[in-house]
Amino acid sequence: MHDLETRELRYFLAVAEELHFGRAAGRLGIAQPPLSRAINRLERRLGVRLFDRDRRGVALTAAGRVLVREAGTALDAVAAAARRTRRAGDPSRPLVLVTKAGASHEVLRRLLDTFAGEPDAVPVEVLLCEVGEQAGLLRDGRADVALMHRPFDDLAGFDTENLCAEGQVAILPAAHPLAARDRLTLADVADVPDLPIARWPRLDGTYPDGPGPEVRTQSKLAQLVALGRTLLVIPASSRAWQWPEHVAVPVVDAPEVTTVLAWPPSGRSRSVAAFVRSAGALAGDAGPPASARRAPVSDPAHAHEVADQSAGLVRGRADAHGVGGAADGGVVGQIGPVDAGIE
Repeated sequence: MHDLETRELRYFLAVAEELHFGRAAGRLGIAQPPLSRAINRLERRLGVRLFDRDRRGVALTAAGRVLVREAGTALDAVAAAARRTRRAGDPSRPLVLVTKAGASHEVLRRLLDTFAGEPDAVPVEVLLCEVGEQAGLLRDGRADVALMHRPFDDLAGFDTENLCAEGQVAILPAAHPLAARDRLTLADVADVPDLPIARWPRLDGTYPDGPGPEVRTQSKLAQLVALGRTLLVIPASSRAWQWPEHVAVPVVDAPEVTTVLAWPPSGRSRSVAAFVRSAGALAGDAGPPASARRAPVSDPAHAHEVADQSAGLVRGRADAHGVGGAADGGVVGQIGPVDAGIE
């Protein structure tokens, strides 16, 4: 059997998504007969039926459903390879770093400053995204490196360099009784009757069960906390991003969260290698732990951080029998030297 062509896979996916040859042909900008012939040839080469066709319409077979998944992955990989190749062929092209909007601000600032002093430094384009989107942007080649957070982000298949680790605080409405406490435990915040924990989507996009509001954007979560509708638990350094209506209280038994730099193993350009070296230098020069003292912060311009850091809130309860959030980037721990594995 000959290798499949990307054109064939695009034709197949168009029909699979439309379940109608005429609409698929129009979408592809070709006539219907050539499309039908192309699908017939593909089925003969694979030795399986991909579609059931009758007067009622078109439906995918079991084999067709498998190819939908595999073809999408293959085309994404080809597109990613093309993007990385174009970037590698243009040394002046900016290095693209993706991070959650509002997250890891201090680490990001220091990392960019450190990288600027590298001999192989190039301009850095900072691509801001919502929670959980960094992995997809790395895999499809739209980003070169990412700031991500263990254990909540999807790090499968990436090389990583630990940057910092820290404890967590509860972000509460300033008027709530718990906000007057000097310290809290996970049990204290797990089931507050009048202040349910916000529910952030899992990596697959579904929401866990629970009474708290479903949130997807950082600004929505920040405002719900300010309105007294929900709470979240986040790394201590992120208290600098609170709204004036928020108060941070240390959660003394919450698990630590680690901020990491991640990149695809295939990302072996000089600029990526230089950026990883900068991450290693930053980790080795980490400052003292950020305090988790209870204190409102009066800079509403940076409010988005509170929502960002709740990404792993409910997942933390399920995975660690506690409450956790995605890390903000105060430089807290000291990490050993980097071994990038990059030429």
